[in-house]
Amino acid sequence: MRIMFVGDSMTIGSAGDFTWRYRMWQHLNATFDGPYRIVGPRRTLHDPAGDAPTSHAYADPAFPEDARRHLAGWGEGWLHMAPLIGDAVRRHDADTLLVSLGLIDLGFYTDADQTADNVREFVAAARAAAPHIRMALMPVIPNVRATADAAFAAQCERFNELLAKTVADLSTPRSPLLLASEPAGWRTAHATYDGTHPSEHGERLLAGAFAEALHQAWGVGGPYHLAAPAPEPVPAP
Repeated sequence: MRIMFVGDSMTIGSAGDFTWRYRMWQHLNATFDGPYRIVGPRRTLHDPAGDAPTSHAYADPAFPEDARRHLAGWGEGWLHMAPLIGDAVRRHDADTLLVSLGLIDLGFYTDADQTADNVREFVAAARAAAPHIRMALMPVIPNVRATADAAFAAQCERFNELLAKTVADLSTPRSPLLLASEPAGWRTAHATYDGTHPSEHGERLLAGAFAEALHQAWGVGGPYHLAAPAPEPVPAP
């Protein structure tokens, strides 16, 4: 199995993060008894100081270089990844994609229907490069903006409906598509450090959502076990 992580800022992570990719790597090492490799054209984190994907400062420096591979970028969405995915799959011989995209599209570039069209372009390009590829797709997890912006929240909900329909329409036995569930127990106050990007707890929740989907649908790995409980709310003074 050759896995490629595809995503936006929540997936590339920022300097000092573990990333949910790291949590997934830990999980596969602990539960998957078959050979696998993490592949992709990029390895770095986003560096806030330079606003560029140049950091190697993972929270665990023992995270192996080869396991750091991905196709994720700060500020990149379905719109940006659809033109890149075919070449990335072909060059790195990926057969399984774990994809978390959409929030940046809806926030800045495209509406829900246009974003769903880009999902279809992404799937077609990946399949053109590898006809037997399989993909697990994460719905958009609304961020803090959705709590204050009703129109944005509605676009997130609309896109997730379209994404579910797209997965149902396009999945085939030869190239299955899998819709992962939004991470159970995701609460913005604890699952993120800024209303959008995952905290250490959020990293585990994201990895767990993908891990459970892969285990239940395709028999990959075992059940995911959170390494730590959700933080307790801090009482108001």
